[in-house]
Amino acid sequence: MKVVEISTPGGPEVLVPAERAIPAIADDEVLIAVAAAGVNRPDVIQRMGLYPAPPGASDLPGLEVAGTIAELGSAVEGWKKGDKVCALVNGGGYAEYVNVPAGQCLPVPDQLSFIEAASLPETFFTVWSNVFERAALAAGETFLVHGGSSGIGVSAIQMAVAQGATVFATAGSAEKCAACEKLGAAFAVNYKTDDFVEEIKEFTAGRGVDVILDMVGGDYIQKNIRLAAVDGRIANINFQNGFEASVNFASVLTKRLTLSASTLRPRSTDYKASVASALKAHIWPKIAAGNIVPVISKVFPLAEAGAAHALMESSAHIGKIILAVE
Repeated sequence: MKVVEISTPGGPEVLVPAERAIPAIADDEVLIAVAAAGVNRPDVIQRMGLYPAPPGASDLPGLEVAGTIAELGSAVEGWKKGDKVCALVNGGGYAEYVNVPAGQCLPVPDQLSFIEAASLPETFFTVWSNVFERAALAAGETFLVHGGSSGIGVSAIQMAVAQGATVFATAGSAEKCAACEKLGAAFAVNYKTDDFVEEIKEFTAGRGVDVILDMVGGDYIQKNIRLAAVDGRIANINFQNGFEASVNFASVLTKRLTLSASTLRPRSTDYKASVASALKAHIWPKIAAGNIVPVISKVFPLAEAGAAHALMESSAHIGKIILAVE
């Protein structure tokens, strides 16, 4: 099968086409003939040599795919050959075939193409587990996502709105802020020109925000604490601006804040299956109803994965970047 490998840690140019054997599957896995694969920030970090694959996972990049089931393990139930699925994979998505635990698969919604379906798993699993499980965002609460025009951002905005929250976002240009508001954000702030803490505090009449999803870290850690409402919850999924910050914890105490952080890739197969079940029950009907729609920035052929990574690192995109495999 055709794949894209990381030849050595480095820039986008180290992603090179190659050929490998089609992977064997375990009893609880399915083999997916990949039609499209999503590109995500963890792929970039892995390419740089800073986010190694967990034990037992493929060393190929790629954490989400869409395609058809080509083979089933002996213990798999509920799926059959030819089923159209999208899946959160443990690695190996940049390839014509990938093996994945069956519990991490979800049906491709009827109205979506494989390109659109491949944009869903990584961000939807991440948002559900951090925003709705760990931070327990509820209907009627307020929610802020930093990087609202990113793949995570466009998913988080729509999922939170669909679940009945009032949503705020930060983004790096007027165009990106407008895109966030078009997706349902009540208010988006250009962090390059405005103080998002003061702007959103004013918008909320000083109350602040119940749940904040942050992938920035660094000096945003203290800013999030300032902006959080009483009993607020802050969930970090990345620290692009650094893991260290000078933080005054007084407001964490007086506002009874909860700070959490997590990564999805090392979690157990059982946990990921539980998230898939929750998404199927709570979010997939919203996709079927048209309340949540994929946002695709650009599609590249698999062999041009390096160009896809260069676009992601430029931060010029709005929404998801996809590799077309078929």
